[in-house]
Amino acid sequence: MSTAALTYLFVGLTFALYIGIAIWARARSTSEFYVAGAHVHPVLNGMATAADWMSAASFISMAGIIAFAGYDGSVYLMGWTGGYVLLALLLAPYLRKFGQFTVPDFIGERYYSKTARMVAVLCLLIVSFTYVAGQMRGVGIVFSRFLEVDINTGVFAGMGIVFLYAVLGGMKGITYTQVAQYCVLIFAYMVPAIFIALLLTGSPVPQLGLGGTLVDGSGLTVLEKLDRTLVDLGFAAYTDGSKSTMDVFAITAALMIGTAGLPHVIVRFFTVPKASDARISAGYALVFIAILYTTAPAVAAFARLNFVDTVQNTAYEATPEWFKNWEDTGLIAWIDKNADGRIQYSAGNALEGGAPVYREDRGTNGERLVVNAPTDNANEVYVDRDIMVLANPEIAALPGWVIALVAAGGLAAALSTAAGLLLVISTSISHDLMKKTLFGTLTERQELLAARLSAAVAVIIAGFFGIYPPAFVAQVVAFAFGLAAASLFPAIFLGIFVKSVNREGAIAGMLAGMGFTWVYIAWFKFWAPEMNVAANWWFGISPEGIGFIGMLINFAVAFIVARFTAKTPAEIRQMVDSIRLPSTG
Repeated sequence: MSTAALTYLFVGLTFALYIGIAIWARARSTSEFYVAGAHVHPVLNGMATAADWMSAASFISMAGIIAFAGYDGSVYLMGWTGGYVLLALLLAPYLRKFGQFTVPDFIGERYYSKTARMVAVLCLLIVSFTYVAGQMRGVGIVFSRFLEVDINTGVFAGMGIVFLYAVLGGMKGITYTQVAQYCVLIFAYMVPAIFIALLLTGSPVPQLGLGGTLVDGSGLTVLEKLDRTLVDLGFAAYTDGSKSTMDVFAITAALMIGTAGLPHVIVRFFTVPKASDARISAGYALVFIAILYTTAPAVAAFARLNFVDTVQNTAYEATPEWFKNWEDTGLIAWIDKNADGRIQYSAGNALEGGAPVYREDRGTNGERLVVNAPTDNANEVYVDRDIMVLANPEIAALPGWVIALVAAGGLAAALSTAAGLLLVISTSISHDLMKKTLFGTLTERQELLAARLSAAVAVIIAGFFGIYPPAFVAQVVAFAFGLAAASLFPAIFLGIFVKSVNREGAIAGMLAGMGFTWVYIAWFKFWAPEMNVAANWWFGISPEGIGFIGMLINFAVAFIVARFTAKTPAEIRQMVDSIRLPSTG
């Protein structure tokens, strides 16, 4: 059976499984739609949380960024995994004990204000739509290559699948679907990693293979050869970092704190029976997440090394089929600058403006011709970072069924997080905005209908952002984490641990943190991208890390405003005390 046929088979079977689970676990009440009836076992919730959190950025893009950024890419590993520890220790059990459906629910009740609830909804929507843009883009990339359709068509297909099981099943259906998706994505990630580790180092453990000696007789380790190879091509050594210490710290902190403030992750801890189960399920989720995250550095190094060995100084006519297949998607391009018919990969931007702009005709060697190729450097290869994990099995010439499995895994990762985000969006609109703020007389049936309609609208908007993404998948997700760190996390943290912070302080803090962070990211990424260099950043902090400064602004504004406005009511102070009291329930 061909690789294409295997891909259709694997993807089709997994989609049928997801939709079948959604129909079987269809939500029949608002409690089931919002929090799966709060009856999910901690182990299953840990698997669902891992799938919800390990998005297209984790599966598709993280190793790709590490493959090209080398040491600098470690901020994603440290930030995202460290954030989960922060979430488990500081927030999860207390929010579960509070007993509400959503993050805006907590903020609205804790700060005794409909305005605070609406500001929280606004922040949640900005964070969630930023995050979901990366997921839908990931879906489009997988479809475009493995199912041989246009990226936009792939996004539309993903929208349809998410619509079916998110709108039908709600949190109950999504939870059990995500358990299945975790099994698919972790198997799909580990199998090719083990294969390639064996081929390169003889070790079946990728984590050990990263530091292992190559079996090519050179006597070099993987990292030693990668360093030498890249330096010879004009790149910095793979194990050297170029980011400033301040930027590394800020990005890591923003990702950590943003993880603890992500609404679609927090809501997962409302689905377990009791507060103690929230902490237990967070622990299980960390174990399940660690399997992929400890493997990602090895996958990144293997992919970059294999990529260079395969393409460098190779005649285009002799390149493997995978190169030309990815070229057709617009995610790889070759520009024959010296007209020798051979691929020359080296440091420098092969294209102007990012992605290739193709001509209608083809070159003498059959390559796609581009019109946006600068001549000020010798690099002839453009490669989108987001394809490295997906192309890795093809580059290593693994069997077709492994390639098909990776396609199914990439879709599972993107769809699982997209569904969780869309559910949070729909819940915030139907429960927090419509029922708790605008229309207090909604029946349960009307609220459930509003939630499903909101999810449908959110799918359409998410698809638009997937077609017009602002950056690489992992970068988009990093922006979402920064926005969450600057807006929602301080309000939640202060709501649990600082009784003196009142509604005025919380509202002002969220608006200040979100406003500053959003403007900073928008300025450097969209309004003035030509200025997005370290010399122009505040304190040397990149847009990916500015959420840390936004968080500090949020905290400072909240404390200052609270100091000069009315004190928190006595009943709210008692409620905060009750949330933090030890409980056996």
